[in-house]
Amino acid sequence: MTSKQDLGGIIHTYQKFDPVEFPSPTAPPPDLVSPAFEHLLYYGSTRNLTEEELARAVHLDPSQIRGLGPSLEMLMEMLRQRKRKILETYETGQVQSEAHQTFHNQASQVKPPAKLAKAFQEAVRDEQLHDLERLWYRSGDEQGQFARQLLHLTERLGEKYQIDELSSKYEFTGRTPMTIPEALEIKRELETIDKLLKQLEEAMKTAQIGLIDMEELAQFAEPGDMEQLAQLQQQIQEYLRQMAEQQGLEQTKNGFQMTPRAYRLFQSKLLTRIFEQLQASRTGRHQGPIIGEGAAELQQTRPYEFGDSVANMDIPASFVNALLRSGPGLPVRLKTDDIVIHRTRNNPKCATAVLLDMSGSMRYDGQYINVKRMGLALEGLIRSEYPGDFLQFIEMYTFAKPRHISEIATLMPRPVTLYDPVVRLRADMSDPKITEMQIPPHFTNIQHALQMARKFLTAQDTPNRQILVITDGLPTAHFEGSQLYLLYPPDPRTEAATMREAQLCQREGMTINIFLLASWNQTQEDVRFAYRVAESTRGRVFFTAGRELDRYVVWDYIARRKQIIS
Repeated sequence: MTSKQDLGGIIHTYQKFDPVEFPSPTAPPPDLVSPAFEHLLYYGSTRNLTEEELARAVHLDPSQIRGLGPSLEMLMEMLRQRKRKILETYETGQVQSEAHQTFHNQASQVKPPAKLAKAFQEAVRDEQLHDLERLWYRSGDEQGQFARQLLHLTERLGEKYQIDELSSKYEFTGRTPMTIPEALEIKRELETIDKLLKQLEEAMKTAQIGLIDMEELAQFAEPGDMEQLAQLQQQIQEYLRQMAEQQGLEQTKNGFQMTPRAYRLFQSKLLTRIFEQLQASRTGRHQGPIIGEGAAELQQTRPYEFGDSVANMDIPASFVNALLRSGPGLPVRLKTDDIVIHRTRNNPKCATAVLLDMSGSMRYDGQYINVKRMGLALEGLIRSEYPGDFLQFIEMYTFAKPRHISEIATLMPRPVTLYDPVVRLRADMSDPKITEMQIPPHFTNIQHALQMARKFLTAQDTPNRQILVITDGLPTAHFEGSQLYLLYPPDPRTEAATMREAQLCQREGMTINIFLLASWNQTQEDVRFAYRVAESTRGRVFFTAGRELDRYVVWDYIARRKQIIS
């Protein structure tokens, strides 16, 4: 050191990357469960999830990767230069002509059977790949000469298609001609560069390094750069696995699998979102209990009434009343007026059946996704806030099927198998020759679902029973004994059968609330029918749309709980 102002030792430069704390300790953990569940709700698939799919849920601060190894900007510029060099070197006019000539020369050597000659000539003239494939099936002999010639010819036409696409997709300005194999290889290289550029652009915005195809990028980058970038990607993948394990996503040899813990976490996120939308109403969700004949004693007392259980008698207070009445002395004789009874409380239960419409029309606008999201939210609410309540889900389509909560996420709308404008079908389901697999599944049988809900709720030891019907329109199927009727457009006969079942529910003390989903084909008659059902059963109709369904259902459930216990 030559002076006091000079600094000695090694000066370290902070590069905004901490290999120990990755990502930033102040950043919230990535939500891996919600994207996984949204995929499950949309597709109804229970297959395991890959690391690539979960990587899309990881959102890091791009500043964390700045200064580590090769910059993303440098890699992108390297790819752009490679692409620019290719486009400035080659031209595509000659190879297009060569591909065209090669196809037609080979086609002129093919001798089709007489019955297929005209169709073959038209397919070659119009250069229709689909028509050539159909001719291969029509030839009848896969090993015949004509069939083998068609396979080679379709390959040549496919190459011509790819070269035409190359010429139209990219603007070549060079003069070097290409052969057909070279053109196909250049097309693959340019498409790879475009894909990598898109991945790198996304990584610059979200730092999602895990989405970059490292094997393909290695074809263009230096080995040293790739090694450093691979280290960063490995750290991200390790962080991803740790977060997945904490959030209930179990890693198997085939990928990540959702566990019950992931279900609970997703339900809690749903409820948090619902209650945040109505923050002002959050207070007062838990009301006081009913004062009456129950199991838990309260401090308050009241005079004895005929029929009260002496097990709840306040013994000290009763003896004090007797002594005040008759004065000191033995024996102490109790009279009816001396006895006081502890008040008791009773925590009532509520039994609910939820009818989930999974008919064919629910596929429009993704209505079925909102229905399933609502089911998960409602089950999460009851499990956490009202664990003594009974909840039964019933899937509703041409038939009605009870479903466990674990099955809700995988339910899908039934495929439409009949497209006739008028359907009038009847099937005797007591006939052993007729099975459900033979019946079109996409109709809406509210009557059968109400009947099943009534059987479940009747068995519950509580007077507080309700049915939540979630549908987008009128019923189109019903049972009369063992006879199943499928009637479209909706028929008064089906409506009458559904109304009879609704009135049976009402007679047994069950309230029916209808959540009517908006759809493109909804009519005034759909609305009137919902009103008639609600009016005859002293229920209500809710008009809901899209993602608001879960909020409506959950808050209606809480509102009814308040009415029960107040």
